[in-house]
Parts: sequence; structure tokens; C-alpha cells
Amino acid sequence: MGRRAADIVREGLEQLILTGELADGAHLDEVRLATRFDVSRTPLREALQALSASGLVELIPNRGAFVRNPGIQEMVEMFEVMAELEGMCGRLAARRVSETALAEIDGAAARCEDALAQGDSDEYYRRNERFHQLLYAASGNGFLAKEALRLQKRLQPYRRMQLRVRGRMPQSMAEHREILDAIRAGDATRAERALRAHVAVQGEKFNDLLASLGPVA
Repeated sequence: MGRRAADIVREGLEQLILTGELADGAHLDEVRLATRFDVSRTPLREALQALSASGLVELIPNRGAFVRNPGIQEMVEMFEVMAELEGMCGRLAARRVSETALAEIDGAAARCEDALAQGDSDEYYRRNERFHQLLYAASGNGFLAKEALRLQKRLQPYRRMQLRVRGRMPQSMAEHREILDAIRAGDATRAERALRAHVAVQGEKFNDLLASLGPVA
């Protein structure tokens, strides 16, 4: 099955925004964007709604859509909070995970392995997203899981793009194995440390990616 047009447009716009080709505050003209991506207005508007949910686009009634690209400081702060939330999820999951949930997490990790073998960073991210969501649920703390999910959505564009840094996918997969091994062993301290480091390095890799792209002309 082919990928949805709205997803293709969303990911294309994410890259244009995060690399600076679409500047902070820029107005997003729906007619021009529909032509650029060769889509109708329906998937374009769906993509803009998704970008609004992740914070990269602001939808203003009667005015339209505008780029809202957070600064580096805000992005770093979000990754710091995400690392702590996920570390807490890992610690609790190591203590509370059921055999059924553990099998689901193991299956999600295996699907990430398959995407790695295919060299598909976007598919790896989609499967990786599910791996993390299962960890949130395994914490057994509904409020924590909800907050982690909320921030995961906010950081989605950055976490997806950092996987394009050379060597990052296999490194990420190795980190997944360490996380899974710690949870399987019931080692709460190790699981917390592994998840916190896994998320923290994602922010570093995103900065590496931006540096490798250089200034936008």
C-alpha cells in the first residue's frame, strides 16, 4: 500500500521548516503548496493540521497557516524534559511490565530491526514511535503515559529527522536492545539510565544534522 498523500506532504513541509527553507513566521499559501506537492487541498489541510499538533505550524482563523519554528533553546529544553519522562517510564516499566506487554515491546523492537535492515529511516521512525508508546503504557502510570505521548507528538519532527544522521539508525537500534534487555531483566536503574540517554542523544543528533546541512541560501 502506498503512503498517504497527507503524510508525504507533512514530512516534506517538516523538512522545509526544520532546515530553514520556510522561515519562522512565514505564511503558508495553500494554493502554492498544493501545486508544489501535486496534491489537492484536502491532504494539504490534513498535513497542516498534523503540523499544528506538533507545533511547527500555527493555524490562525481567517488568516491561514504560519510557520512556528521553535528556537534551539526551546528544542533543547523539550528534549531534556522528554529524556526525564522516558527515563521514568523505563524505570516503572522494568518493575511493572507484564509478560504480554513485554512480548509486544519485543515485537515492536523486531519490527524496528526489519526497517533498519531495509535502510528506511522514515519507516524505522514509525516503528520506533510504537516501541516507545508501548514503553509508556508499560509504566503502569496513565498520567505519565499521557504526558509522554503529548511531548512525543511535539518532538516527532525532530526525532524523525535525526535518524538521517549517518550511523544513527544502527546506534538507535543498539540502544533499543539495551533498553529491552534492562526491562526484561527487571533492572529499573539500568532501564531508566538507558532510556534517558537514548532520548538525550536524539537532540544532539538533530543538531548534528542541521550543522551538516549548513546555512540555507
